[in-house]
Amino acid sequence: MIIVMKNGVTSEHIAQLSKWLTERFGVQVNPNYGTGTTVLALLGDTSSVDQDALLRDEFVERITKVQEPFKLANRKMHPQDTIVEIAPGVQVGGNKLVVMAGPCSVESREQIIDVAKHVKAQGATVLRGGAWKPRSSPYSFQGLKAEGLELLHEAHRETGLPVVTEITNPAHIELFMDKCDCFQVGARNMQNFELLKELGHTQKPVLLKRGFANTIEEFLMSAEYLMAGGNKNVILCERGIRTYETYTRNTLDISAVPVLKRISHLPVIVDPSHAGGIYWMVAPLARAAVAAGADGLMIEVHNDPAHALSDGAQSLTYESFEETMGSLRSIAAAVGRSI
Repeated sequence: MIIVMKNGVTSEHIAQLSKWLTERFGVQVNPNYGTGTTVLALLGDTSSVDQDALLRDEFVERITKVQEPFKLANRKMHPQDTIVEIAPGVQVGGNKLVVMAGPCSVESREQIIDVAKHVKAQGATVLRGGAWKPRSSPYSFQGLKAEGLELLHEAHRETGLPVVTEITNPAHIELFMDKCDCFQVGARNMQNFELLKELGHTQKPVLLKRGFANTIEEFLMSAEYLMAGGNKNVILCERGIRTYETYTRNTLDISAVPVLKRISHLPVIVDPSHAGGIYWMVAPLARAAVAAGADGLMIEVHNDPAHALSDGAQSLTYESFEETMGSLRSIAAAVGRSI
């Protein structure tokens, strides 16, 4: 249930109304102060809430029932677009698109620092790289783990780029807190609800990837877990879904971008590298994502893709990343945005 308040309502009145609703009906009240409009989202069992009594409040404009199971991630609750700040000056969700770039896995100090310098020079504003790598095969490279996290932090110190990296275990949260600027929850962990609950108690941004077999509603319900814990800094990432097609690694659901932008206020980025799984598909899929309204991209770049320890087939070389960034700037300008 959503309560839209009239202009001029004071914070004291909202506090009193929220207290009454909680004590009388046992619901949780989440206020959202927008530009000219204040909205109260009622969470929990709202079946007993007396709507007639609410409408007698002089500052209540209208009451709306929300049919979707996700409330906090719902645009009805938060009409304005949310902008998530990963680091000072690096925002996801505004007019300027953010590009997160780097290798699938951190392999050495020399590698990650070299990649960081090159992607920054071409306009990337966030460094991506995996320290803990969940892999389909237990025999595949699993990442450098804590050492990889330290190397990412060193690359940050060298270049100034904020870091996004994947976390797989709730027990690692404290270890990650001072070493990265944005947690990444991978596709395989999208419904790892215990991890989501713990990340929800932090205020650090979380980049949430859509599972390759999950619906949009399930995707947003996972975002709801993070937000219900108090963390509103959530970035959605479409990275391709599993279909009957076998030519590509996954199928990029480009329609998910406008759908998510319509029903949710959270920023949306696209990972064209995992979507296609082939290096020459990255640029066209990235251009399509920008044209569709994505707020940013996550692109895999490696100094030597042919010898990468993971996902070399979908990684761009420095030269191809430079070419891709050039074409993306043209597409962004065509839709009234910039990189």
